[in-house]
Amino acid sequence: MTSVVILGGGPGGYEAALVGAQLGGEVTLIERDGLGGAAVLTDCVPSKTLIATAEVMSSIHRAAELGLRIWETGPDASVASSVTVDLAMVNQRVMDLARAQSTDITAKLRSQDIRIIDGVGRLAGPETVVATHADGTEETIAADIILVATGTTPRELPTAACDGERILNWKQVYNLTELPERLIVVGSGVTGAEFASAYDELGVDVVLVSSRDKVLPGQDSDAAEVLQEVFERRGMQIMSRSRAVSAVREADEVVVALEDGREVRGSHVLMAVGALPNTEGLGLEEAGVELGPGGHIVTDGVSRTTARGVYAAGDCTGVFALASVAAMQGRIAMWHALGDRVAPLDMQKVSSNVFTSPEIATVGMTQQQAASSELRIATVMLPLNSNARAKMQGLRDGFVKLFCLPVTGIILGGVVVAPHASELIHAIAVAVSERLTVDQFSTDFTVYPSLSGSVAEAARQLHSRGVTPELTV
Repeated sequence: MTSVVILGGGPGGYEAALVGAQLGGEVTLIERDGLGGAAVLTDCVPSKTLIATAEVMSSIHRAAELGLRIWETGPDASVASSVTVDLAMVNQRVMDLARAQSTDITAKLRSQDIRIIDGVGRLAGPETVVATHADGTEETIAADIILVATGTTPRELPTAACDGERILNWKQVYNLTELPERLIVVGSGVTGAEFASAYDELGVDVVLVSSRDKVLPGQDSDAAEVLQEVFERRGMQIMSRSRAVSAVREADEVVVALEDGREVRGSHVLMAVGALPNTEGLGLEEAGVELGPGGHIVTDGVSRTTARGVYAAGDCTGVFALASVAAMQGRIAMWHALGDRVAPLDMQKVSSNVFTSPEIATVGMTQQQAASSELRIATVMLPLNSNARAKMQGLRDGFVKLFCLPVTGIILGGVVVAPHASELIHAIAVAVSERLTVDQFSTDFTVYPSLSGSVAEAARQLHSRGVTPELTV
């Protein structure tokens, strides 16, 4: 049998293990913190569970507008004012769910006769892995195929050491048992924006420190503008073009110093300033695996590294920090290594979502790519407030945007800014993957009333605007 050894039990690792076993490999997976890795135990699953609670509070805040009141009277009486957030209970549920998910993954792997080693591993050449068990004993394993899926660690500033109490990274934030009086979030990328949005909805006074002009600099500019407007309307303080240089504790406060000499004071600070790949001390370069300038593992479209028989998947590759991408990289690696049919990873087909309120979902071509294209890319953007279902639910902020080719009308990508955009983007993702035209897409039925109706309406408008004469029926 082909010996497969996998370092790391996150989505890239455990999905690869399942494919490896399915294709007849003898699979060993090495993981020290629990199956599911950071995605399940300290990142994706916990953060989205917290955000699910915040989503309920978002609906509660709209209750009065929808005609829902409590029996009490008075100027401050409202549904929202009658709800108290028990953060200790919320975070207990968050971590219980994460551990349960990890247990389910472990059981699934064991049912496929996949060997799981509780410990860490390192390469001793391109065909050998040394596993250090939790009890300190070492085991040398000969490997025909090695997959490195060791993930990342939160980046910390030397002058803002996280203590897990008041200066927190995104792994430590679930230690909180009471809502912060004033939370300073440093970093306005996806992680920073998601936590800022969630805690703001939970009733916390949030200050968002952003080194850029506006939040989410890597996202669609129209979407980022909508989110910034929503944040500011709620009362969140956004300090744009402000770079944090340090964070220190002073009694029950945290003082964040900015590059321009200003200071921001709060009860807690969340440092969301990126992540570093877990690639040191693994023997990678000695085994012939090339690392990029930031320490990420260099891979090709089928997850191969520069060392024969060694593959890599997930955030440690720096390709796209998404659990779905990590999982697909792991599957592709095993399909390729074990001789199954495989196609290279196509980033244009990847759907992503920012779990703020409202959510921002994207797939395929971006606005920047459309603007710089030599082709006359056709674009339409429909505001969410024109949608009947949105009006019924009291939703005003958001839009649907589609991009298509000017001649054929083939849909190249899209952006959805709306509650549950993560669900609405799937239809556009299918259209992009299957190269559907706006005509094909717009003739399929949608439910009325529904938010998805705006996606079909955007396609119809691309046709009615006369993308090209060829699209005229």
